[in-house]
Amino acid sequence: MPSDTEPGNPLGARGTARETTMDPRSATDPATPLRIGILLPTREQAINGTYAAAPLLDFARQAEALGFDSLWAGDSLTARPRLDPLVVLSAAAAATRRITVGTAALTPALRHPLIGANMIASLSHVAADRLILGLGSGFPMAETEAEFASVGASFQGRVGRLDEIAALWRTAWRAGEDGEPTEFEGRFWQAENLDRLPSPAVPGGPPLWLAGSDTPKVLARAATRYDGWLPFLPDVDAYGRAAARLGELAAEAGRTVVPGLYATVTVNSDEAAAEAELEHYISHYYGRSLEQMSTIQAYAWGSAEKCAEWLGGYVRAGARHLVIRIGSLDPEPQLKEIAEVLLPAVRALGTAPTVGSTQS
Repeated sequence: MPSDTEPGNPLGARGTARETTMDPRSATDPATPLRIGILLPTREQAINGTYAAAPLLDFARQAEALGFDSLWAGDSLTARPRLDPLVVLSAAAAATRRITVGTAALTPALRHPLIGANMIASLSHVAADRLILGLGSGFPMAETEAEFASVGASFQGRVGRLDEIAALWRTAWRAGEDGEPTEFEGRFWQAENLDRLPSPAVPGGPPLWLAGSDTPKVLARAATRYDGWLPFLPDVDAYGRAAARLGELAAEAGRTVVPGLYATVTVNSDEAAAEAELEHYISHYYGRSLEQMSTIQAYAWGSAEKCAEWLGGYVRAGARHLVIRIGSLDPEPQLKEIAEVLLPAVRALGTAPTVGSTQS
């Protein structure tokens, strides 16, 4: 999940750098097709005490068949354990043909940067142009700080380290091409002979998105250093203001950046039952209450129609790629209803004027 300060106003009880310019069709243009993805239940699986790959691949194939645009996996080693997202997404990409795969979000600090660059390049040869990397610097919780310590990573200065690793990866993925440098000299990392690493399938590597909040510093980093922004803001008005500012900053930098959203929904026509299931889910996922987590993350519960209406507010505010996490330890039964009811309802809003466009 987003983890810059890691990925709400709940629907239920509370209101029913890639340095080159991206293709503008995939950014804040209001004519950009809205894309909707679903999170693979790797963490949910681990909470239930199983790590079988076959159900995850079945979930991936079903998500593609049901019409989702993208498939995502979270990352954690000891704080919120689960299978490694790069390995899982490699298998999912091989088991599917159309659907985009991505990390929401990968924590680069948990791996040596060169190992990370090699793993991602390897994954890109399975997924080709169907790969997006959402990157986070680490959720500010004691569990995450302990996780960093377990691999010898510094929790202090983690934001700057994230930006530097992203820059090192881009250098490695272009090394030796048309005179591009083969060495990297940063504040935290130095590397040479980067041209010896495997090149990714797509020149320059996959798009890198910043999983983070709506602070001025985060928006400035997303606009100038990254290809997308993946927050989990619980306030749609705050999201709209941030998306608009992101568009302005990206335009000033001569770039385009995809405004995304990471949101959790629990679908059940019985709203009380939906809330109870989401509460159960959050308590097992984070060891905290829904009330606590809803102040920093976007949550909705209730019927698929109501959840779609809630997500529609973000679409109208400028979101162009939604990443949906199903708030249940048994998410598969909700997958079909979300696809059949929520997806078309939200997509119908995808061609409406949006906030934060850099296109005229």
